[in-house]
Amino acid sequence: MNPYVLTILLSSLGLGTVLTFASSHWLLAWMGLEINTLAIIPIMAQQHHPRAIEATTKYFLTQATAAAMILFASTTNAWLMGEWEIHQLSHPLATTTVMLALALKLGLAPVHFWLPEVLQGLELTTGLILSTWQKLAPFALMIQVTPTINSPLLVAIGLLSTLVGGWGGLNQTQLRKILAYSSIAHLGWMVLILQFAPSLTLLSLSLYIIMTSSAFLTLKTNNALTINTLATSWTKSPTLAALAALVLLSLGGLPPLSGFMPKWLILQELTKQGLPLSATLAAMMALLSLYFYLRLCYALTLTIYPNTLTATAPWRLNFTMITLPLSIITILALGLLPLTPAVTAMLTL
Repeated sequence: MNPYVLTILLSSLGLGTVLTFASSHWLLAWMGLEINTLAIIPIMAQQHHPRAIEATTKYFLTQATAAAMILFASTTNAWLMGEWEIHQLSHPLATTTVMLALALKLGLAPVHFWLPEVLQGLELTTGLILSTWQKLAPFALMIQVTPTINSPLLVAIGLLSTLVGGWGGLNQTQLRKILAYSSIAHLGWMVLILQFAPSLTLLSLSLYIIMTSSAFLTLKTNNALTINTLATSWTKSPTLAALAALVLLSLGGLPPLSGFMPKWLILQELTKQGLPLSATLAAMMALLSLYFYLRLCYALTLTIYPNTLTATAPWRLNFTMITLPLSIITILALGLLPLTPAVTAMLTL
């Protein structure tokens, strides 16, 4: 893609998200979401591969549907209650419709079916943008409308997403689909705690972005798209293979890695709010996700690929990619747990 065109598209991507962040009016927020969607579509379709075009079409249709639902809900609220402000969303029909529309935009269960299919058709860099940056604008809106949304609905969506994210990833061999189901599970944890402690949702979202970025950049560096090709990573870069296994365990939420911090604090807050059953169910469903992370770690570190190798260049390579961002993000994905007291102190301010 032409660098000037790519710069314009990435600038529009940033503009759409910032516009949604800054808006207090539903039409302005909707406009930001539309700019965001239209900016990423050419980036997704730049491969000119049938699979990428199919993924782009699916993404466009789902995002257009969600945007239409948001416009319908905000218009309904303005018609019935006379308010266009995001904070003044008060009619039950409008709040439920907006919640479902934002769930569709994020890929939360039970409207998650598009996310694994779309992510599977994209290259890893575009998949990284879709899994991280594209979640920010809908989450900003969700945090603003949360006080008016029915609490059991949020808890149900959160628990269902953690279940679907864990269950769906068990039988997958494609790494991009596994990361899609991982995304659904992590978003479920964020929605679960959203109404009780929005600051914990932001903490969880920040750590999710760090860990997911590290996972995607590691896979891109190793040029791995399936579990079988992941098994050749240790011959290319043994250090990166060891760190990648730790990043996957951090995504699974194992101590003493960074991913344990949000799960620990969320379970603690749910128990404080008198929801021990929800906390127990979420912790049990996290074990499903942990299983497929352990499966990836096993393939990455404990298996030797057969000698009759059809993959490209299994021997040690000289990397031409810039690895500084990967190094920084990997350190953050592994070593932030000791900062938990400082984080909890900041959250209580």
